[in-house]
Amino acid sequence: MIARDPKLQHFLDLTEEAIVLAAHSCEAVRPASSRIFAALRTRTGSRSNVAPESLPVRGALDTALRLADQGPLPIPRLASALAELSPDLAWRRRKGAEKQSSNFFDGHANAVVVGKDGIELRDDVLVGISLMAPQVRYPNHQHPPEEIYVSLAGGAWWKEGGIWNQPGSGGLVYNEPNVLHAMATDDKPLLAVWCLWVG
Repeated sequence: MIARDPKLQHFLDLTEEAIVLAAHSCEAVRPASSRIFAALRTRTGSRSNVAPESLPVRGALDTALRLADQGPLPIPRLASALAELSPDLAWRRRKGAEKQSSNFFDGHANAVVVGKDGIELRDDVLVGISLMAPQVRYPNHQHPPEEIYVSLAGGAWWKEGGIWNQPGSGGLVYNEPNVLHAMATDDKPLLAVWCLWVG
C-alpha cells in the first residue's frame, strides 16, 4: 500500500481529534465518525489530478484561518494543517450556484479533500471544506448521507425542525440523512470541515 501524504494524514488526524473532543455535544456524531475514520485508516485511492481553481471567495480564507487560530485546541492546529493543504485543493462552486444570487455565486466555495476530485480519490468517504464570505446564505439543500461539520470559524447552521445555531469554533453540527439544512454568515466568514459516509 502506498503511504498517504503526511500533510493529508495530519489534517485527517486533527479532524478526527476535533470531532472526538466535541462529540459529547451530539451522540449521533459518534457512530457516524467511527465509521468514517475507521475507513480512512486504510488508504485506498490515488491522488487526484484536478487542477486548483481560484475563486473570488478564496480572499476570505486568510481571515477565516486567523479566526480559527483563536479557537480551542485542536482547532488552531487543524487550521494550520488546512493552510498547508490549501495550495492543493480544487475549490468549486456548488452545482447550480449560477441560479442563486450573485452574492452566493461569488461568496462561497467547497473543496473536496478526500473523495471524488479530492487530494485522495475514494468512493466510500467524503471529507471537504466549506468557505463562505461574510453576509452570504447557503441555500437550503439535502442529501442522502448523514453529515458532520467541524466549525473552524464563523457562521450559523440551520436544519429543518430546528432554529439557527452558532456552534462556535470547535463546535459540531450533525445533519441526519436527507434533512433540509443551510448555513449563513454575518460579518465574519465561515470555515468548516465536513465529513460524510457515502460507501
